[in-house]
Amino acid sequence: MEMEVVKLSSIVLRLTPELYSFLKPAELDCSIVLKNGLGELDTDGALEIIQHSIFEHQKESRIH
Repeated sequence: MEMEVVKLSSIVLRLTPELYSFLKPAELDCSIVLKNGLGELDTDGALEIIQHSIFEHQKESRIH
């Protein structure tokens, strides 16, 4: 297992480029740690990460 840190933008552009324009710059710039690296990530996994990232950014904006 090789862990890899990538920006969410890399995941989106590689697996779900059609969603890129819907995400905010702060969401696209966040770092994601992938347990098995970007090469092992599939579209379903990417969508789950994107969904979680959006949720986290919405939660942060309500707290501040």
